[in-house]
Amino acid sequence: MGIMSNSFGSRGTLEVGKRTYEIHRLSALEKAGLQPGRLPFSLRILLENLLRHEDGKSVKEADIRALAGWDPKAEPSYEIAFMPARVLLQDFTGVPAVVDLAAMRAAIQKLGGDAKKINPLVPAELVIDHSVQVDEYGKPEALSLNAQIEFSRNKERYAFLRWGQSSFRNFSVVPPDTGIVHQVNLEYLARVVFPQQKDDAKGAPAQAYPDTLVGTDSHTTMVNGLGVLGWGVGGIEAEAAMLGQPLSMLIPQVVGFRLHGKLREGSTATDLVLVVTQMLRKMGVVGKLVEFFGPGVAALPVADRATIANMAPEYGATCGIFPVDAETLRYLRFSGRPEAQVKLVEAYCRAQGLFHAPGAPEAKYTDALALDLGSIVPSLAGPTRPQDRVKLTESKASFHSSLEKMLAKAPKPGAVDAKAHASIDGKDVELAHGSVVIAAITSCTNTSNPSVLVAAGLLAKKAVEKGLTAKPWVKTSLAPGSKVVTEYLDKAGLTSFFDRLGFQTVGYGCTTCIGNSGPLPEPVSKAIEQGSLVAAAVLSGNRNFEGRVHAEVRANYLASPPLVVAYALAGTVDFDPYKDPLGTGSDGKPVFLKDVWPTRKEVQTAVDSALDPAMFEQVYGRVFDGDEEWKKLSIPTGDRYAWDASSTYVKNPPYFEGMSREPGEITDIAGARVLAVLGDSITTDHISPAGSIKKSGPAGQYLIARGVDVKDFNSYGSRRGNDEVMVRGTFANVRLRNLLAPGTEGGVTRHVPSGDGMSIFDAAVRYAKENVPLVILAGKEYGSGSSRDWAAKGPKLLGVRAVIAESFERIHRSNLVGMGILPLEFAEGQSASSLGLTGEETYAMAGLAQAIASRRLTVRAQDASGAVREFATTVRIDTPQEREYYRNGGILPYVLRQLLKA
Repeated sequence: MGIMSNSFGSRGTLEVGKRTYEIHRLSALEKAGLQPGRLPFSLRILLENLLRHEDGKSVKEADIRALAGWDPKAEPSYEIAFMPARVLLQDFTGVPAVVDLAAMRAAIQKLGGDAKKINPLVPAELVIDHSVQVDEYGKPEALSLNAQIEFSRNKERYAFLRWGQSSFRNFSVVPPDTGIVHQVNLEYLARVVFPQQKDDAKGAPAQAYPDTLVGTDSHTTMVNGLGVLGWGVGGIEAEAAMLGQPLSMLIPQVVGFRLHGKLREGSTATDLVLVVTQMLRKMGVVGKLVEFFGPGVAALPVADRATIANMAPEYGATCGIFPVDAETLRYLRFSGRPEAQVKLVEAYCRAQGLFHAPGAPEAKYTDALALDLGSIVPSLAGPTRPQDRVKLTESKASFHSSLEKMLAKAPKPGAVDAKAHASIDGKDVELAHGSVVIAAITSCTNTSNPSVLVAAGLLAKKAVEKGLTAKPWVKTSLAPGSKVVTEYLDKAGLTSFFDRLGFQTVGYGCTTCIGNSGPLPEPVSKAIEQGSLVAAAVLSGNRNFEGRVHAEVRANYLASPPLVVAYALAGTVDFDPYKDPLGTGSDGKPVFLKDVWPTRKEVQTAVDSALDPAMFEQVYGRVFDGDEEWKKLSIPTGDRYAWDASSTYVKNPPYFEGMSREPGEITDIAGARVLAVLGDSITTDHISPAGSIKKSGPAGQYLIARGVDVKDFNSYGSRRGNDEVMVRGTFANVRLRNLLAPGTEGGVTRHVPSGDGMSIFDAAVRYAKENVPLVILAGKEYGSGSSRDWAAKGPKLLGVRAVIAESFERIHRSNLVGMGILPLEFAEGQSASSLGLTGEETYAMAGLAQAIASRRLTVRAQDASGAVREFATTVRIDTPQEREYYRNGGILPYVLRQLLKA
C-alpha cells in the first residue's frame, strides 16, 4: 500500500510487560476536534484500520475524518477501504479459492508476469470441515467409518490443498476431523489483538492492532462474540483480500441491541438467538452492523455471545459484535491462550477505548432495540426459514398450519392424514406427516456452547434412566464443533447416554446443516415416497432452507440440542411438548418433557466440573499436523499446479481465457432471454446447492460419462474445484420453482421462443449456441443464505449477464459484481409480476456505461407481439471500486491486471 501517512499523529507506542508495540492511537483524533469515543466499538475498529493504512491513495485523510465524524442517521454513501488482518476459509469455499489462485498463476505467466506474485499477502487459514458426511450413524464405529469414507472421497481435493500449503506463502491448513471452522477460529485461531512484526525495518517494534478478518463462510461472524470484527464474503472477495486488495465498503449504519436481565429457568442460548434473529429480521438490518450492549451482556458467557453472533447472516446483518470485556479475557485464558497474549489484548483494548467496563457511557447508534433476557421462552424456528420462530407451546399448531401450505405446493400432494408403513430392524412402524426422520446435534451455532451440549447430555441421561429410546425411524447424529466438546462430554460422564440414544459422534465438521446429512435408511425413504409425506428434521444448526438439509425432508426445524434429543424420543413434530408424552418409561408410565429437562443449576454444575483449560491445549497443541493419512498424501511440487485433465474434482477454470492486459469497453445487453423467473427468498442453496448430486441431472450425467460411480458422486460442495460439475449444478436445487416452467420443481426451464422444456443447463447451452445473452428475474432477498461464490460463478458460466430482482442479500450482490454480472433492482413497489413480465420477452439494456455511473438504468422488454414495456431499475453497483471490478469483467481479472502493472 506504499508509504504510510500519519496525518493525525496517531502513531505511538504501547508498553506491555517487557515488550513495546507500535500502535495507532484513536485518542490522537481528539486533537483534531473529532470524538472517536462516541462511536460504536465496531466503527472504532474500522477507524483504527484507516489510521494504520492511510497512504493518500486507498485511504485518505478525508476518509478518516468521514468515519470519525460518523452521522448515525446518514444513509450509507461514503466509500472507505477495509484491510482485514487475515482471511478465514473452509474447504467447500476454500478449494475454489485456491483453484483460482493456481489459475491466476498460470494466467499471469501467460501474460508475461511472474507466477510467484500470486500469494496471499495476509495470513490465510483454511479449516477442512465441510466434507464429512453422515453415512454411518447410531454405532460406536460411526466416527472412524465416516472419517475413512471422507478421506477416500476427498483424497484428490486434500492433496490439492496440501500442495497449496506447500506452494503458497502465508497459507495454512487445519486438516480434517479437527472441528468446525468457526469453533476452531473461536477456540484457537482468533488473536483478538494481532501482534505483527514489521517487515520493512529490522529492530522496529512489532505492530499491535485489532484482529479483523473476512471469511468465505457466512458464519464467520461467530467470532464477533469474542470482540473480533469480521464477516462473511464471497470467495471472490476473499481472494482479493488475500492478494492485498482493500475491500471497498460504504460507511455503515450501526444498530444497537440492548440486553438486560438474565435467562430464565428452562430457556437456552438457542432460544435467545432465535428471538434475536426474529426481531432483527423484522426490523431490517441488511447491510448494517449490529452491536450488542447493556447490562445483560456481562451476564452472557462468550459461548452464548458466539451463538448470537453466529446467526448474523440469518438476521441479515453484516456482523453482530460484542465488545471486549472481562468475560472475553476470562475465555481467552480458559481456552489456553498464552498469558502474554491475554495481557496484550487487555492493555491494547484499554488504551484504545475498545474495552467495555460496566457503567461506561453508551455509544450513539443509528437505531436501537432492547430485549429482556428473562422474557425468552423455549422455541423452534421453521419449517423453512431461520427467522420463522415458533414458541414451543405453539409448535404443534404451527406445524399443522405449515403442513397445509406445503401440501398445497407439493408436486404430488399427499392426503392430510396420509400414513405409510416401513419395516425397520424387524419392526413394523408407521410414519406420517411430521415424522422426524433426522435429529442432528450439528453446526457451529450451538456446538460451541457447553451449556446447551451438556443440557442435551443431561436430558439424554434422564431419558435413558427412565427407559426411553429414540424412535427407530429417526436418523440421529452428534457432530461436535471441536474435539474439546468430546473431552468435556466424556469428563461429565454424558457420552454413554448420548450413545445409548443413537447420538454417537459421527464426525467433527459441518454435517446436516450444510446438507451432508447422508442417505436416509431405505425403508424410511420408501415410506416418505409412498405416502408423499412431509417428513421433518430437527437440527441445532442455523440453516433450514428448502432442499438444504435433505432432498426428501420438507419440514426442517432449528432447535436447541436438548430439544433435538427430545424430538428424537418423540419421533414427530406433530405433538405438544407440554401436554403429550415423549414416550413410555420402563415402568409403563408416560414420560413428559418436564420429567427429563435438566435444571439450570444441574447444567452449570456439570459444565463447571467438566471443562478444563488443559483440554484446549491438548487438542490444539499440534493442530496443523494432521493424522498419518494426511501426512502421507502424495502431492505435486512446483510453483504452478500440474492440472490433471481427467480430474473431476480440480480443474483449471475458464475465467481468464482470452483475457487481455487492458480491459475492453463496457458493452450493452441486447436480445437477452430469461433463463428463470423466480420468487422471493431465493437462497444461494437454490442457485448453487451444496448437497447431493442427482444421477439424472446434468452434473450426474457428466460424472457418469467420466466413469464416476453414483456412490462416489460426493456432493456439489466437495466438487467446487471443478467448473464443469458446478455449472451443471447451477439452479439444480430440487426445490427450485421456476415460474417460466409452471407446475415443475427442480432445475428446469423452457427455451424461448421454441417453448421446449429442458434442464436449465441444457437451455443455457442452447442459448449460447444462438449467441443469446441471459437474464434472471427474481423477487425479494435474492441470494440470501450462505456466502457462496459459485452462486455467482455458475450463472456467469451459464451466460447470465444481469439479474433483475426486487432486492438482493448483501454478500450475493457483491459476488455478482465480482463475477461481472449486473445486479439491477426494480423500482420501489414494482416487481416482475406487477409489470406483467412473464419471462417470455426479449430484453435490452442500452447505455450501460453511463447507467453504471448514474446508477439508473431503463430496461426494455419486448413481447412476442412486438409490444414494448420499459421500466426503471437501480444499478446495484454501489461503489467506485465495484465499477472498476465490473469494467474489468470481475474482481479476479482486475487484480490480475493490477499485479501485472506492479
